[in-house]
Amino acid sequence: MSEVFKDKSQRRGHGARGKEATGRTKDSISTVSYIDELAHHDDNARMAITTENTYQLGPNKRMPVPAVTDILKDVLTSYLQEEKYEVEWSQKMTKTICEVIRARVKELMIPRYKIVVLVHIGQLTGQSMQISSRCLWDAANDTFASFSFKNSSLYGVATVYAVYYE
Repeated sequence: MSEVFKDKSQRRGHGARGKEATGRTKDSISTVSYIDELAHHDDNARMAITTENTYQLGPNKRMPVPAVTDILKDVLTSYLQEEKYEVEWSQKMTKTICEVIRARVKELMIPRYKIVVLVHIGQLTGQSMQISSRCLWDAANDTFASFSFKNSSLYGVATVYAVYYE
């Protein structure tokens, strides 16, 4: 053995691959990788927008429940009127109907409300069904609209929750 190698092995202990106090070998390689270096952030892309407080405690305009109910009726009727129930179709159609209803309700330009849309589509085979929901609710400001649709083979229930966002 060379003198340098002997000195290193004596300092480490008795083996060529000594262990540190933590139990890891000194020549072990970390598997952690970093996507972005700290020094390479683009400060312009992440500038925070500062806004003034409005001190507004209630909505200036509430969600118009009759208008939203008309939207629900129109969308459910147009999408489900002539359809037959199929499992795969109903899964895709539920997402589509949710997106359409959400877009149409957003067009009403109701400020400071979060819109939550739920759609259920199921097969009609003589059964009964009850749909319920629970949430933290401010009765003075929050509201909802719901509509149920039936044809010969399926039912559809759509509900829109408008939750005031302070």
